[in-house]
Amino acid sequence: MGKVTTGATMSLDGFIAGPNHDGFDYLFKWYNRGDVEIPTGNPEMTFHTSAASAEHLRKLQERLGALVVGRTLYNITNGWGGRHPLNTPTVVLTHKRPDDRPEDDENFVFVSTGIEDAVAKAKDLAGDKDVGLNGGTIARQALDAGLLDEVHVDLVPVLLGDGIPFFGQIAGAPVEFEGPISITEGDGVTHIAYRVAR
Repeated sequence: MGKVTTGATMSLDGFIAGPNHDGFDYLFKWYNRGDVEIPTGNPEMTFHTSAASAEHLRKLQERLGALVVGRTLYNITNGWGGRHPLNTPTVVLTHKRPDDRPEDDENFVFVSTGIEDAVAKAKDLAGDKDVGLNGGTIARQALDAGLLDEVHVDLVPVLLGDGIPFFGQIAGAPVEFEGPISITEGDGVTHIAYRVAR
């Protein structure tokens, strides 16, 4: 069985978005700071990263079998136009299923019974591959529930000053990590991974 990981692009001061779910023009510059083309699950969205970032993303994509995201992100992205850019089945943790999605399909599954059930469903979908969680509330809930194995940070050289932290208020803080278990230097980003200490 694969690992349960979380990953996000983060500013130097620890934010994965600005206070109004903004700041992505600064956080995501690295996705277009190179000449290696990276297609996504959305035909209208193609990244152009450095060779190092492209190889990093390729390895993560090969390991990934399913995602867990929150309803807020699903709404902000408008459901990514019907398929997550990572081209992976996505479990959406929500209090209420969207009206325009009366049934689950190969793109999105909706779970309203908590993070444990959302991660369990994602593990079923992922098989032997990893389950990826988006940062913020989902990552915090998984960490608090003891479900998380690894944390991946795409650290970018910007200070947002305020915003949405990677984890927020952790119930069992302080929480220690092992590593870094990997470091990759891209253009405008450093990819760092840690293992959750048990």
